[in-house]
Parts: sequence; structure tokens; C-alpha cells
Amino acid sequence: MKYTRPQEALLKTRLGDPVHFINLLAGPRQVGKTTIIRDIVASVPTQGYYVSVDDEPSNVSYGKSNLAAATSPPQRKDKAWLAFHWQEARNRAAAWLKTTQRDEAFVFAIDEIQKIEHWSDIVKGLWDADRANGVPMHVVLLGSAPLLMQKGLSESLAGRYETLPVSHWGFAEMQEAFGLTLEQYVYFGGYPGSAWLIKDETRWRRYVRDSLIQPNIEKDILQMVRIKNPMLLKQLFELGCHYSGQELSLTKMIEAIIEAKHTETLADYLHLLAETKLLAGLHKYAGQEVRKRNSAPKLHVFNTALMSALQDYSFAEAQADRSYWGRLVESSVGAHLLNTCDEDTKLYYWREGNQEVDFVLAKGKKLTAIEVKSAPKPVVSAGLNVFAEKYPQARKILVGAGGVPLAEFLSQPADDWLE
Repeated sequence: MKYTRPQEALLKTRLGDPVHFINLLAGPRQVGKTTIIRDIVASVPTQGYYVSVDDEPSNVSYGKSNLAAATSPPQRKDKAWLAFHWQEARNRAAAWLKTTQRDEAFVFAIDEIQKIEHWSDIVKGLWDADRANGVPMHVVLLGSAPLLMQKGLSESLAGRYETLPVSHWGFAEMQEAFGLTLEQYVYFGGYPGSAWLIKDETRWRRYVRDSLIQPNIEKDILQMVRIKNPMLLKQLFELGCHYSGQELSLTKMIEAIIEAKHTETLADYLHLLAETKLLAGLHKYAGQEVRKRNSAPKLHVFNTALMSALQDYSFAEAQADRSYWGRLVESSVGAHLLNTCDEDTKLYYWREGNQEVDFVLAKGKKLTAIEVKSAPKPVVSAGLNVFAEKYPQARKILVGAGGVPLAEFLSQPADDWLE
């Protein structure tokens, strides 16, 4: 039985409503955005039209249409290409209305839209024209470069779109879809495309490096954003994967990456890596916002596959090294929280002297401190108690033996753990 992500059902619901907004499927590479929209379009082929900026002209099927039969689409993926396919979608929408008794709009989906120069301005003009003419056509945009998508949306399409985030796969999804055990999920992470390779770790590691990490950096960042020092960006990413779950100041990063000369550059690159859902730098929780921003970031991967693929530990060796396995477990919790936090929920860590708490969730007046322990026997967390004395309104959660089981914690979104 084929597994479908929850976002697919949500998008279907939105597409069943009257046309009000552009629907945006936004998220990192290889998490199922294209599969979601293709499943929806394929369910009623005459009611949908899907095109991808990544497709080669010879690989695109245009179906039956007077326009497609009379002319060929422009070879260059630019304004003319987008306008051609938008008009093709309008024609198909008109044909759909003539042949159906359903009170449902046509669906036009464009994948990797951010790769078209000035895409948001073009879409704005076409969308506004459709609204003025009452064209009953839903538009779904997909993109794997969140930073560039957000820039275009905020500049040209403000008030015209609704976002549906598609994040990395969680433990419950990987278990249901591929039968991964908890330990396998902690090590191999949440990339569905690599799940069938985990029995051959060499192939799995090569796939993650060549088909996931490299395109994320080479295509989604270096080709789309002007980077002064690409090698520095790559080194920062690799450093973050090696030190995931550890506090690392920008000064220490400079010491580890000799080429770096300016902390501002590293901070900017870390922001880019966070926007592409690869690596985040968590700030220390404090009462004052300035102190939060000035704290040394604690690096965390968005998917533990990124960490495991760049390390020398095999699955068996990682489990045997309790210290390293503890970092993997903590990183899996951090990745889960990063991927399931909504826009209003902030994620931090906390440290005061020798006392620390792995994660702090904050949303309005709600506050939760989370400590992760991978030891097989219950361990007292002094850091949680010190944090609770300083912030008595906070909820305390110990993940691991003696507290919330890791599998249970990874199966519920971040907001479920807020007090």
C-alpha cells in the first residue's frame, strides 16, 4: 500500500475550495513535494496540468490541446515559457468546465518555479489577470529553495498566496512507510528516497552525498545566491554536520575554518543553510532578545542522514560508541523539533555555568525545557531543575529512560510538548 503524507490530504482540501489564493508547497529537496502534486493531478488527469522547470522539453507530455498541437513551448525556461504553459492551463481549464458537472476548479502546478528569473513578477501579472477574468483555476507552486521562494513571495505576491510547508520525514512516517526501527531512523534519518538503500551503507552514504547534499548546496544555494566564498559555505556545512548537537561559537568556527575572516560571513552562510533546511544554529535562551542573538549558536542538522553520511561511523559502530550515539539521539530530537515547530514557536538551548538544557521551546507565554538522555538507565538532569528554578512557569521534559520514551517524543509535533 502506498504511503501518502498528511500534506497531500490538506492540499486536496484546499483545492476543493473556491479559488482565493495561490497554493505554495515549500520545503527542502527530496521530501515528497512533487509526489504530492503529481498524485493529485494524476487522480483526475483532465482536471490538472503539471509542468516542471527542471524537465527537458523532450520529456514533457502536454496531452491533448489545440494550443500544444499548433505550437511548441519555448526552449528557454523564461517568461515566455511560463506564459505559454499558463495559457495552456487556461485552455485546459476551459475544456474541463465544458465536460464536467463538478463544482471544482482546474489545477495548474509549476515545479521548481524559483529557477525562472523574475518568476514572482510574472506570476503576479498572470494571476491578477485570471482573478480579473474569473478563471476557475487553482495554481500550485513548488520550490526547493525556500530562501529564494520567500524573497519572491514577499516582493511581488504578498496577500496572494497560502503556504503549505513540507518538511523532512519524521520517525512515525519512516516507520509506517518503510518499516524503519527507531535505531535505524536515528542513524539513517528521514529521506524517503534513500530508505531502500540502508542495507548497503556504502551505496546509501554515496546517494545522500551525491544526490541530496550536493544538489542542495550546488543548485539551491550556489547557483541561486551570490556567494563570495563557496568553499567556506561547504566547509561550514561539513563542520556543522560533525558538530551537530554541540555549542560552537563563530570564533571557534573561524579557528576550525582557517579561510574565514569575518564572523558576519559565517553568520550569513549559516542563515542560508537554515533556510534550505540543512543546518540550523540555535541561540541560547535568555530573558533579553539581545542576549539571545549574541549567544554562541548550537549547531543542529535538520536530518540526521546529513550527519551520518559525512561521518566515518557505520550503523553498528555508531551504536557501539555511546558518546557518539548520544549525539545522534540528541540530533534526531533537534531535527524533529526544527521540522515540526510552527512559525510562532521558537527553539533554543540553555546554558548557565556548568548547567545546561538541550532544548527550550517558547511560544508566547508557553515555555518547555527538554533534556535528552540516551543512557539505558534513568539519569537525573540537574540542568532541568536549575532551569525550572529560574523559569518556574516552564514545563520540564526528560526524553529517554525514566522520562518520555524517545519513540513517543519523535511521534508528536513540537507544539504538543508546550505547557
